[in-house]
Amino acid sequence: MAYGAESAAIAAQHTSSYRVKFERNEFLELVQIAQPQIIYHVRRMHFFAYDGFVMYTFECESEDFSQKVMHAIEFSNMAWRE
Repeated sequence: MAYGAESAAIAAQHTSSYRVKFERNEFLELVQIAQPQIIYHVRRMHFFAYDGFVMYTFECESEDFSQKVMHAIEFSNMAWRE
């Protein structure tokens, strides 16, 4: 399993299906608090798992983060299937 996919699978095991949406400044503040190693990016959305939830925003650019940004092709809370 690729590093990014493995990290996403592990994060999914430790998060609920609830997502918390933030405006840009609050999301960047939360990134400073949570210090995730990876920020995930799908289309306009950046997100990471923290405190049992998926935290996300539509208001950031990948250049806003010092963390590694992993670009993915899909974000879903549906059960996995091929």
